[in-house]
Amino acid sequence: MDDQITRLLAEVQAGDAGAKAKLASLVYADLHRMAAGFMLRERPGQTLQPTVLVHDAFLRLLGPSGYTWQSRSHFYAVAAQVMRRILIDHARGRNAAKRGGNASHIYLDDATILSDEHWEDLIDLDRTLDCLAEHDARLARVVELRFFAGMTEEEIGEVIGLSSRQVKRDWKVAKAWMYAELSGLKNRDRNDDRSMGTR
Repeated sequence: MDDQITRLLAEVQAGDAGAKAKLASLVYADLHRMAAGFMLRERPGQTLQPTVLVHDAFLRLLGPSGYTWQSRSHFYAVAAQVMRRILIDHARGRNAAKRGGNASHIYLDDATILSDEHWEDLIDLDRTLDCLAEHDARLARVVELRFFAGMTEEEIGEVIGLSSRQVKRDWKVAKAWMYAELSGLKNRDRNDDRSMGTR
């Protein structure tokens, strides 16, 4: 199937409209699994559904984006980035509409929680992930694929060319780094809130 997806991606780039429909039928289940994995423990009533996320991501991936697809792995790696951007854009929109409130902690192991009170945490996570990318791009890639795409260690290894053992080590290091950064960010926010209260 890997070769078939790679071939169809090339045909889509060449302008074959029929190839896009064939590709959609092959990758939809994987994209939906990625989206559902992120939202697995979401509370009922949240506004962004996995199907909507997949649809939006697919349109961006195969629309006039200028992507030059190299392989199936490349496609799924970019899909993770696109889903991340969609989720962060949605989170910023939710925050703009609903300022204030007590944000809950987001847990990297859960790779899931997207209820109203978690959108602010998701934006903090995105900012921290950008900082990690400046520090170590590979670790940031592992987090992005694990957290935003819901990929297993084996799948991540296939996408970025590492053994699953190395991915597991990278994930452990990245989580520790990001927990430290997120904790520091939360502490700074609390201190800022206190200082505002004393004015």
